[in-house]
Amino acid sequence: MLKFARILASLLLASMIASAQAQTKQTTPTAKRKASIAAKRRNVAAPAVTAEDIRALREAIAAQQQQIQAMQQELQRRNDADRAASDSLRQTQSTASEAASKAATAESTATQSYASVSKLQTDLADVKQNQTSAAVTAQDDQKKLSALESALNRFRFTGDVRLRQETFLGSGTGGCYDSTVAACTPRVRQRIRLRLGIEGRLGEDFVGGVYMASGVLNEPTSTNETMSNFFERKSIGFDRGYISYQPQAHKWLQLTAGKFAYTWQRTSVTFDPDLNPEGFSEKFSFDVTNPIAKNVTFTAMQLFFNEVSAGNDSFAVGGQVSSTLKFFGDRLTLTPSYTLLNWRNPDNLFKAATANGGNSLTTGNIFGSGTTVGTFAPNGLTNSTFLTPTVVGGCTGTALTSISATCVGHFGSQFLYSDFILNTVTQTKFARFPFNLLLEYENNLNAGATAGGTGNGRHAYYGETSVGQTRNVKDFQLGYAFLRQEQDSVISSFAESDQRAPTNILQHRIFFLYKVQKNTVLSYTQWIGRTLNPNLQNSALGPGAPATPRRQEPFLNRLQFDVIYTF
Repeated sequence: MLKFARILASLLLASMIASAQAQTKQTTPTAKRKASIAAKRRNVAAPAVTAEDIRALREAIAAQQQQIQAMQQELQRRNDADRAASDSLRQTQSTASEAASKAATAESTATQSYASVSKLQTDLADVKQNQTSAAVTAQDDQKKLSALESALNRFRFTGDVRLRQETFLGSGTGGCYDSTVAACTPRVRQRIRLRLGIEGRLGEDFVGGVYMASGVLNEPTSTNETMSNFFERKSIGFDRGYISYQPQAHKWLQLTAGKFAYTWQRTSVTFDPDLNPEGFSEKFSFDVTNPIAKNVTFTAMQLFFNEVSAGNDSFAVGGQVSSTLKFFGDRLTLTPSYTLLNWRNPDNLFKAATANGGNSLTTGNIFGSGTTVGTFAPNGLTNSTFLTPTVVGGCTGTALTSISATCVGHFGSQFLYSDFILNTVTQTKFARFPFNLLLEYENNLNAGATAGGTGNGRHAYYGETSVGQTRNVKDFQLGYAFLRQEQDSVISSFAESDQRAPTNILQHRIFFLYKVQKNTVLSYTQWIGRTLNPNLQNSALGPGAPATPRRQEPFLNRLQFDVIYTF
């Protein structure tokens, strides 16, 4: 401010000097004289004004003018700043007004939004409640589904479908003696087998299963159905149904009851593969830590095959001991077993066929005027020891070993199986081609035990060898089997149904299996067999058999082509 006052005083002084100069230039001589006189009168001595003073004065004026110009520029700058501030203020006021308007709008919008949010919160609460209810319901459904899934996971479905093309060369009933006989015509038939089962864990220590299979209901040794009889429906029945107790705390123990698969080692010499025994089985299996012996197993069985309301029931009681032996590491595995099985009251197989019809015989009565021996499906009793036809007490027909005056028939032998089996598996340098060898010797210790029985034909000899396996796709197995089975070695009704005859036979079998897909196997089996001794009473004979003494029966060729699909 002081600087500004100085500048202003300087401006005033400069103005006064300029005015004086102007007046000096414009004064008339008269005026000059008057001024001089006045000066003189005031007795004031006027200082002499030199050129230097004028120059100094001019410089001072110029400096003042520069200061004035600077002040003007500063004032202009400040004016511009004031205008900019004013414009900014106006803009700010405008922005503030707009902001206020927007704030009012936002407040209104916020009020509306608050109402919307409140409604949304209410709706959200409803949704959450619904979701909670849905979640609870979903959890309940999930629990039910998990329980169902857990229950289903405890069970396993299994089954298979087998399609078969079967050809008999040498007639469909046996080796043909004379090709000119009409019955010697080769037989061709198509067959189907259907099996379905479910098994699973009923509890921690219990396992159960139910299986169904096709086949004629009174043929326990076959599940085949022939494609014939004008597209009739095929029979199906319960093939297995059992419960097995296998405690987790005692894994060496297995108790089984019902109609079950075999729990002991056996071959088709004694039991057909399609036959499932009924009764009870107790198995005690112990693993051992021995360089050679790895396991020892004891199995007891009680099998019931006929119950009568008045009289003795028919059953079989026995046991087996088996072991697993390994040599050269796992290169050679031997599984020997020995079985004793005593059949009690087998004569009930005959008694099942009475004058009123039987429950297991397919061709009518065994005894009575004009009738012939019936056939217990499928293998028949005609291959057991029978004698020459006789007439006893008015009973006619093909007599059994003995027939009482009341027409009661009996087997010529009782049956106590003594069965030794040795199964050998040798691992070769080709993992896909193990070598298998199975040997069996079976002896009926009670052959000829009935009065009149001959006691002959008590032995059976069986051998089977194969190479390969059918575990993986493109695996194959090729094998050969030989059987020499005498007439009273086993009960014919329960032996292998596909061979030439149940007993009294010499049988060869060639087989080949190839796994084309994971669940599909192609199979070829050729049965080549004939009657062992055609001169025994009730021997199985082919068409055109001459009268006794009979010559050896020709071989019957039975060819089977199978496609087997399992699931």
